[in-house]
Amino acid sequence: MPTTVESLFWITLCAVLAPLLAGAILRRKVPEVVLLLVLGVLIGPNVFGLAGTDEAIGTLRELGLGMLFLLAGYEIEVEELVGRGGRRALLTWMACLGLALGCVGLLGLSGAVHSEVAVAIALTSTALGTLLPILKDSGLLATRFGGTLMHHGAYGELGPIVAMAVLLGTRGALVSALMLAGFALLVVLVHLFSRQLAREGSRVLDLIRLGAETSGQTQVRLVMFLLVTLGATAAAFDLDSVLGAFAAGIVLRLLLPAGHEGLEVKLTSLAFGFLVPIFFVTSGMAIDPEAVVEEPLVLVLFVGMILLIRGGSVFVATRLTREDGRAVFDTTSSAAMALFATTGLPIIVAVTSVAVAAGQMTDTNASVLVAGGALTVLVSPLMGQYLLGRTRPTTGEAQRIADARE
Repeated sequence: MPTTVESLFWITLCAVLAPLLAGAILRRKVPEVVLLLVLGVLIGPNVFGLAGTDEAIGTLRELGLGMLFLLAGYEIEVEELVGRGGRRALLTWMACLGLALGCVGLLGLSGAVHSEVAVAIALTSTALGTLLPILKDSGLLATRFGGTLMHHGAYGELGPIVAMAVLLGTRGALVSALMLAGFALLVVLVHLFSRQLAREGSRVLDLIRLGAETSGQTQVRLVMFLLVTLGATAAAFDLDSVLGAFAAGIVLRLLLPAGHEGLEVKLTSLAFGFLVPIFFVTSGMAIDPEAVVEEPLVLVLFVGMILLIRGGSVFVATRLTREDGRAVFDTTSSAAMALFATTGLPIIVAVTSVAVAAGQMTDTNASVLVAGGALTVLVSPLMGQYLLGRTRPTTGEAQRIADARE
């Protein structure tokens, strides 16, 4: 068994190699996330055994996952979630969950699928945190296409997290729902307390600003404290820590509605420079290639269901979006939106981890599902960007979907 230092060496080496390989050899045609996963598979215990996931590495992995969800929550405009676009995205996700539960339930009757609820939740996810760097690098984030995708991505992360808490809990749906409500109340109290401390003229705010550009880095430390506090609070309520991380991001956005460029740069550097790559590499280390090879039909079925259920739901919702009686997105842009929305690795990792820990899913099945999630990260954004590049709207539609064609 490799030591913690040895494992960390190989993991950080993979983190360095991934962007170099993506830029120098693959010319950015393959998302860096996929390379991190592949390199993780190679150094993991199922291939060369160069690195392992002990308690220390596991803690760093959880922090990486937490930072990924915190940044995803921070990118969300809360007002937009309750607006027309947000309500449409919520209804789309709820329809997606109902469709997933029905399809997986039918397959479960034949014995082809086990852990039906966990698999169904995994089918409804959209990895907004994974998509963010892709959308930023491609210039799509600030467009109308990116805004609509953010709506679907927000509920594609928040919805499965809530569903995990309620449907995969060991205490029953009602008790789990009450615990979720209690956690939500505490998050509101944390927000109100934080807003009171950060009010203009506050002595605490002056001290925070004073230490922002010194070795104290007060702002970054406070964000990390918020992340760990809400993550620990979620765990105390027997909820997944990703819910706490996502809530921390939303609280931070509410405190900084106009954004904060300096803090964002620091958080992005910390997240994508160190912690997030550790999460993706260790996720790859958990994939058993032999198990995937032994269950190719399950892998194909799972990815196909993601495309059909999650992608199909978003495609229909996007295609039916109207303004002044006209379609906002054409068929190609809607298909691209659907493909982006099927990118679902982090939630799939979280769902399978909870299911395995609860004894509802085997490690072999979890490996296949995580591999399927990795495949969506590889294929879906590439296909989505390819379709957007081919979009050629008619003259009458050009103005309405110009943002989607950047």
